[in-house]
Amino acid sequence: MLYDARGNRYVVCSPELLRSLGIGIAENAAQASRERATWAIAAIAALCHWPAGAQPAGAKAHRSDGLLVGPFQDRAPFDLLIVNTDGTLAERSGNGLTIFAQSLADQGRLKGEHGFTLRVHHDKTDAVSPVPVSVEPGVVDGVQGFWLDLGAPAFGPAAVGAEGVEASRFNGRDTWRVPGLAAMDSHWKHSVFVRIGNPHCVTWLDRPEALPSMAQLRSSALGEPLTAIAYAQGDQGHGLPCVAGINLQWAASLGPQQLAARVFERGEGPTESSGTSATAVACAAWQVGLVQAGAVSVQMPGGTAPLHLVEQQGRLTGVRLFGTARLAS
Repeated sequence: MLYDARGNRYVVCSPELLRSLGIGIAENAAQASRERATWAIAAIAALCHWPAGAQPAGAKAHRSDGLLVGPFQDRAPFDLLIVNTDGTLAERSGNGLTIFAQSLADQGRLKGEHGFTLRVHHDKTDAVSPVPVSVEPGVVDGVQGFWLDLGAPAFGPAAVGAEGVEASRFNGRDTWRVPGLAAMDSHWKHSVFVRIGNPHCVTWLDRPEALPSMAQLRSSALGEPLTAIAYAQGDQGHGLPCVAGINLQWAASLGPQQLAARVFERGEGPTESSGTSATAVACAAWQVGLVQAGAVSVQMPGGTAPLHLVEQQGRLTGVRLFGTARLAS
């Protein structure tokens, strides 16, 4: 089933469906994640490619931003795998988890569940697997959806394994200059590194008009060098600043507690919307003094993400992301 959340699209399928298609996947998520090289590319080809002759002009090469495989059990906690279109596994996706929660509800698997846990399995060496996420049904502005508790962020180059970066200052706060980004655009010199389940590099700009457009991010002029920076070494990336790759965002303030962002994801490329990227942007904005704890919104081309930042004794101790999802045509 193909779902949409803020312009992010994922196909949701069970392990049983993959096996019925002749794609061998283990019966438990931990083993399946370790063996992803044996089945993930075939799964993407079977379920995420456009049917012959159906790809719209100018559309991305895939009809979805990835594949959500699961659940691997009948009751919570529910295990799943987030498969990027290049066959790699992601540690976390805010929109993907929202979609998966909605698919569980649509399948009738959440009867009596007021809150539950999703466990994302992956094969990255720089993060613990599985990554647990607490989920609660909720309502924002009259719309039913889900709140995802994404935990506390960690900041700085060490948090994401970044090397070869230089100190800089933005809004009177410490930031970092990533040489590869600054070489592409002289304004891309103030970045904040955030780990919130997966690694992010948020680059700050003085005004929203300076944000790169989706067309620019999709162009070969920017797309190829950004892929080299964002993707993991050996998966089209050159390993700088992070050997395991890193999600890239560009952001600017729109006003009190409001931010605008663009996203280039590790393993996926330019993306209309990303829940975890929105979370990283909100956390980075707090780190450089552009927002306070409490309600924050992040506007992306695919939609706006409502978030809630929790601060205790001068530290961010929790971040919650709200999202909705629907079946896509």
